[in-house]
Amino acid sequence: MKNGVVIVGSGHAGVQAAASLREEGYDGPVLLVGDETELPYHKPPLSKTFIKDAAAQPQPLRGEAFYTGHTIELRPGTLVERIDAGARRLELAGGGNLAYDHLILATGSRPRVLPLPGADLAGVLSLRSVADARLIRDHSAACEEVVVIGGGFIGLEIAATLAAGGRKVTVIEALDRLLGRAVAPLIAEHVRKRLEAVGIRILLKTTIDRIEGEGGHVSGVLTSSGEHLPAKMAITGIGVVPNVELAETAGLTIANGIRIDSAMRSSVPGILAIGDNASYRHWQTGGDVRLESVQNATDQAKLAARTIVGRPSDYTAVPWFWSDIGDMKLQMVGLTAGSDRQILSGDPAENRFSVFHFAGDRLTAIESVNRPADHMLGRKMLGLGFSPTPEQVAGGTDVLKAALAALPAE
Repeated sequence: MKNGVVIVGSGHAGVQAAASLREEGYDGPVLLVGDETELPYHKPPLSKTFIKDAAAQPQPLRGEAFYTGHTIELRPGTLVERIDAGARRLELAGGGNLAYDHLILATGSRPRVLPLPGADLAGVLSLRSVADARLIRDHSAACEEVVVIGGGFIGLEIAATLAAGGRKVTVIEALDRLLGRAVAPLIAEHVRKRLEAVGIRILLKTTIDRIEGEGGHVSGVLTSSGEHLPAKMAITGIGVVPNVELAETAGLTIANGIRIDSAMRSSVPGILAIGDNASYRHWQTGGDVRLESVQNATDQAKLAARTIVGRPSDYTAVPWFWSDIGDMKLQMVGLTAGSDRQILSGDPAENRFSVFHFAGDRLTAIESVNRPADHMLGRKMLGLGFSPTPEQVAGGTDVLKAALAALPAE
């Protein structure tokens, strides 16, 4: 192991992979390469506290002392142009090479580009990095009207944050409900009502004809119905695409992401992939997935480290995700694919409830609004393979806790 492990991508997945290699006893060189110049940072706060607070700074994933103390070489501002898989070498932009014994691709994803006239105007923004968040923060300080294009998690988080700061916000969504297929219709409708109650205008089943501008800067959005929406800032949140170009040109198998096995290995020996850019066969549903969450990135990174040190195992982590939208903390655990029955627990009128998803009698997922106890119980139940009865769900948190406590010890 003379060249060690090179990790491309310094987000949640990449940083955790570096840390986990040391935790697993790997004593070879570890090099973490990122194209951003910032110390690796937490991304979830960018759509909330960061853009509303002019004094907010990025929250580091690890302090500088962590990298030096664990002999992890961090190379920010480094762009990889090509992978020479046969020679196990990376070619860098501007010249130079990096040799590796193992390569971990944690390249993440990027916002999907809006394919419309005016999308390149100043003030048309998307959010993926702290640089993007700074632009949104700076622009929002000088505008009163904002249009958010796309009713997904990121778009709604930003919409709620800007509305709370006094901006007039309109959300445009092409589908007939918010959050697409990400949550149950009941939760999507609840989110819509809560956002409209605080003054956010939401246009469903609405598409955009073009983005209009004056002097090279966005001035408004024209919908397909002909309505002109004034705006000095338009934020696009129409999904992301995985960053697979490096992998694809190196000959790795691509299928809605870099295809990996249950131990994070790609189709090319010595190369692993983790996080938003990786697709795999999921243990729960039996279907192919590519999950975009901090939990998935972190758990896959830990397993990749174990694979490299010779202790691979199958990836069976229970997926979970969260989103803070205004006064709603949405927490999701499990995957709803294949579900055919839902049971409501709690009262949407109180802004505290959960939707339990089942496939037959088997619990598949729980989606919660301001019910963190249900979420934590769901993680335990799905991890143990335990499915509550409808009566136990109706009984609430205490009944579910008792049902779990009554399970025989392994």
